[in-house]
Amino acid sequence: MEDRVCEPKLVLVFSGKRKSGKDYVTDLIHNRLGPDVCCILRLSGPLKQQYAQEHALDLDQLLGPGLYKEQYRADMIRWGEARRREDPGFFCRLATRGARQPVWVVSDARRLSDLQWFWSEFPRQTQSVRVQCSEKTRQQRGWSFSPGVDDAESECGLDSGVKFDWVITNDADTPSLEEQLQPILKLAKEVSSSSSSH
Repeated sequence: MEDRVCEPKLVLVFSGKRKSGKDYVTDLIHNRLGPDVCCILRLSGPLKQQYAQEHALDLDQLLGPGLYKEQYRADMIRWGEARRREDPGFFCRLATRGARQPVWVVSDARRLSDLQWFWSEFPRQTQSVRVQCSEKTRQQRGWSFSPGVDDAESECGLDSGVKFDWVITNDADTPSLEEQLQPILKLAKEVSSSSSSH
């Protein structure tokens, strides 16, 4: 807790399958709210940083979209699982270190333990958001099934057993993202303006 300067007013924890558009949606929210109000926290960032450090790998390439990351992905998942078994909040604590804005957007929760950590640390502020789309849409965005990745807990851990506060459907034939995000943006603006008036 020593690194945390202030409590967030709202923590939006996003999850969704690969190529569902989580980053696109969280970037949209960040752009609408602005960097003074909102920060994006990526749990995979500290995971990759730690993994790169312990395995002497190129962090920039691990963070990028290319083949370099893909060749280490399965091992990185296994390594991350082992880390989480020892300490379920390990990556969550690293990701939230130094966050000062009133609204935190966690862009890539993958497991129930990620959500549970935020629920237990910030029970009043945490809202869970699922981004989903059809398999056809994901394929159009370049997704194809990869054994050991798409059937692992890191992709399927939140497929069932969670009642999400919000579900955003990111397909061409659904209401626009702008429209679907309105209630979330409204809530974020309300809580952040109440924080600045104190």
